[in-house]
Amino acid sequence: MSLTKRLAQTAQETFGDFEEAVEKDATKTAVTDGTVHPLTSYVINYVKFLFDYRSTLKQLFQEFEGGDDSSQLASVTMRIMQALQTNLDGKSKQYRDPALTHLFLMNNIHYIVRSVRRSEAKDLLGDDWVQRHRRIVQQHANQYKRNAWAKILQCLSIQGLTSSGGGSSTAGGDGAAGSSSGASRALVKDRFKTFNVMFEELHQKQSQWTVPDTELRESLRLAVAEVLLPAYRSFVKRFGPLVESGKTPQKYIKYTAEDLDRMLGEFFEGKNMNEMKR
Repeated sequence: MSLTKRLAQTAQETFGDFEEAVEKDATKTAVTDGTVHPLTSYVINYVKFLFDYRSTLKQLFQEFEGGDDSSQLASVTMRIMQALQTNLDGKSKQYRDPALTHLFLMNNIHYIVRSVRRSEAKDLLGDDWVQRHRRIVQQHANQYKRNAWAKILQCLSIQGLTSSGGGSSTAGGDGAAGSSSGASRALVKDRFKTFNVMFEELHQKQSQWTVPDTELRESLRLAVAEVLLPAYRSFVKRFGPLVESGKTPQKYIKYTAEDLDRMLGEFFEGKNMNEMKR
């Protein structure tokens, strides 16, 4: 009885030590592409192994404090998960790009949720825990979208392109200007050039980022496409004629909406620079 009690106490202390180690983990492993951190997979595997020894832990928890063994194991699991999320929040602040911060947190919390749903931990943590964390994944996906795409979408807005006074800001003698609500050809060209540069930078950068889960990767690309492509089609339809009637329109309207869609399909693949140059 004395040995069992001591073993139960040691188990509790071990969980406490592990929880603290997870929360304070300061490994410098750089996850530059925003994928699942090694700490996340390590902790999830640890939690899965706990459930392999569930019957033993049940006996130990009954000895210690005489409490409900299931609620004790649930409590331990929740505290470890919380320690992991606290640590991941800290690690996410290492990124200079806020969009990558949210992509990293989205990837890691999605991995946690998916792993819990596929294990016995789901029964202990409960549906509320799963649903709450799925919402957190979605919030980070939305924040990624806002941080990564807000500026480029501003390029496709009509704000600053049209003059309330009619033709005062239109390019002189431009017949197409009337159909473009008095927009200046020079301003429209500038918008197209800015959009091209920004999209190419996003493509180059975010093709190197990683979303390892296929379903999540596709849904994120789709969420971007649903906002970007209609805005681009509308902008080209409205202001394209101004550029097309001038010299070298292809210099400004470099991409069709289909081109953009195809390039979005290369986002989050974790390609390195050498692969992209081939």
